[in-house]
Amino acid sequence: MILKPLYGNGGSGVARLKPDDPNMEALLEMHFALGPEPVICQAFLPDVKNGDKRVLLVDGEPVGAINRVPLAGQVRSNLHVGGTAEQVELTRRDREICAIIGPELKRRGLIFVGIDVIGDYCTEINVTSPTGAQQLKRFGGVDATDLMWDAIDARRKD
Repeated sequence: MILKPLYGNGGSGVARLKPDDPNMEALLEMHFALGPEPVICQAFLPDVKNGDKRVLLVDGEPVGAINRVPLAGQVRSNLHVGGTAEQVELTRRDREICAIIGPELKRRGLIFVGIDVIGDYCTEINVTSPTGAQQLKRFGGVDATDLMWDAIDARRKD
């Protein structure tokens, strides 16, 4: 499984534990020694070796994605810890996931969101610091930040 802090970012504090891993107790002690922040335990998805796709949504609609590929032998694909960004297209499954969660994100007033998709599974919804916009634009995709500001401006005018 993957153990990580609920409010973490950039791959910090993320660890893979194998069944009956003797380090689980020590890792939990370390997490909780830093403060009362909850931790997340997620199933480990072997497809992560092919990348962790960051899909950017503006006002509930997908605008593009990048694939973050971990270094060889690693499970963390965050750019902050050495993952590399690759150009990627949205798949049918990515669009299905966005169609399911996008309307709720919009209803909650979440204008700029990044979701993480590994294989066919949405593993995270990032609402405070969704990265990937610079890479998406660099790869010739849309300028997600321009779209975000357009959505904010449209709301301001309403």
